[in-house]
Amino acid sequence: MGQHDGAYLSEKPIFSKLSLTLHPLIVKIHRKNKKTMITTIIFDLDGTLLNTLDDLASSVNYALCQSHYPQRTTAEVRQFLGNGIRYLIEHAVPKGTPQDDFEKCFACFKAYYMDHCLDETRPYDGIPKLLHQLHDRGYKLAIVSNKLQPAVTELQERFFNAYITVAIGESPEVRRKPAPDSVYRALDLLHSSRDEAIYIGDSEVDMATAHNAGLPCISVLWGFRDRDFLIAKGAFHIASQPSDILSLLSDAEA
Repeated sequence: MGQHDGAYLSEKPIFSKLSLTLHPLIVKIHRKNKKTMITTIIFDLDGTLLNTLDDLASSVNYALCQSHYPQRTTAEVRQFLGNGIRYLIEHAVPKGTPQDDFEKCFACFKAYYMDHCLDETRPYDGIPKLLHQLHDRGYKLAIVSNKLQPAVTELQERFFNAYITVAIGESPEVRRKPAPDSVYRALDLLHSSRDEAIYIGDSEVDMATAHNAGLPCISVLWGFRDRDFLIAKGAFHIASQPSDILSLLSDAEA
């Protein structure tokens, strides 16, 4: 299957020793005592680059209202995020909802969200500056997301087109995260290999995606999960604010 393995990695992460040292355009990372240049950074979208929570919560509650179901708090919606929109609605509707009724609610959510995904959604503070700095240093950048591809494309073009041209979402050809498909697709389009890439995300799903794709992972705290949760799930490299990414790329050492 080319340079990527199609199967999930089942063993422990191969990155027992991670050392990142920033050079003008590249980062050196030690994998199994072998130095490899990092040229490529792959970002999660929701909770990492974009604060999409308010638009997602309002779309969930619109769909629930149309189906005469109880509303969900923003905090509840936040906890349901990370595994794709079908998972989101499966957990938002009441337990025991008949499948036909669920599908109607899900379709309502998708239609409403496509029309309202830009109402309140904005990049997190510091993200545009970070992307500008990474772009200027010569990194190749990509987005991978569990959103449907049309929404990913629209958001990428609206907010990040100056820095990111590869944006992969869920489609019939690409399994959603934590399957590694979207990461592999991004690497192929960027003409990069796993050995020269690093993954950045905000959730346990992102850590699992990075592991399954064979990439080291930086976890961020401004998204949908807090520090204690991420550490409990195995996070090691953690950024509290976007500017920390550059510091982690230069100083992190496991």
